[in-house]
Amino acid sequence: MNENYSCYGHGDAAFLRESPYGTISEPTYSGALSFMRRKYTRNLEGVDVAVLGIPYDLAVSNRPGTRFGPRAVRSASTNLCFGQAWPWYFDPFDRLHVIDYGDCVFDPGLPDKIPEEIEAFVTPIYQQGVIPLSIGGDHFITFPLLKAAAKQHGPISLIHFDAHCDTWEDEPDRIDHGTMFYHAARLGITAPERSIQLGMRTTNHKTHGYTVKSAEWLHQEGTEATIDAIRSTVGDSPCYITFDVDFLDPSVAPGTGTPVCGGFSMYQAIEILKGLGGLNVIGMDVVEVSPPYDHAEMTALAGATLAQNLLCLISAERKDVLNHNKEK
Repeated sequence: MNENYSCYGHGDAAFLRESPYGTISEPTYSGALSFMRRKYTRNLEGVDVAVLGIPYDLAVSNRPGTRFGPRAVRSASTNLCFGQAWPWYFDPFDRLHVIDYGDCVFDPGLPDKIPEEIEAFVTPIYQQGVIPLSIGGDHFITFPLLKAAAKQHGPISLIHFDAHCDTWEDEPDRIDHGTMFYHAARLGITAPERSIQLGMRTTNHKTHGYTVKSAEWLHQEGTEATIDAIRSTVGDSPCYITFDVDFLDPSVAPGTGTPVCGGFSMYQAIEILKGLGGLNVIGMDVVEVSPPYDHAEMTALAGATLAQNLLCLISAERKDVLNHNKEK
């Protein structure tokens, strides 16, 4: 299935690839910038995962710039298009039909209409039984994405990686990237009793029913305990994974709007995601990549790598990970 051949005689797989499977290597510095060189298309027939960009940053409470996140993550993803994904030891594109669905486009001059436009953009993806992998954009985009998911699956179990809880109480109609999971719980979009928030490095004494594991807990208990906590909380219910890059320490991901010290390494993040194979994931996103504050594409590459690992996660069975760990 693998189409990996000399990268210097071929290019622009985003438009020219024939098979949706396998990896076609291209020079990292040239070619059409789809996510991981997947084909650009709105045709959802036979598709497992649709990658979409949500270039939105009108809900930020600190530094803007995440509207440039989808483009930066696509660009950085070219560094990852050469075969098997480490440390999964397989190519997710041998197992999954993944497309780049393009970006959600909206009029920033009509900000009140944007949430419903995002919801409308992703709804056909859910209706076709395809899993959306969304690239933000600020974290507010997860709210309309969850609304679309809940229409198909009922209240969603949320797996939330972040430095911030994003459950601050707020007025019903305000648009803010720090309050949407409060609204999601209040409106029954999420099921807090089977949802978990991880890596919190800000204080909010109200959990609104979510299981909350702080950064201290993760650092002290380690990745295995974190994986166990996620799996026991979510079970086999339909779950949505949202990954704010500020879960990572600013030394790893400086290009984000509200960085908080005391976070995590990419290795820790990958190890946690690697332990979640076999969950009933119905949607996922990577948000808050802000290129104007990045350095040497560090955060964009982190975002692309996280997205790649999410694809590995949904294409891996639990036994794949357990068996590999035994072999090491």
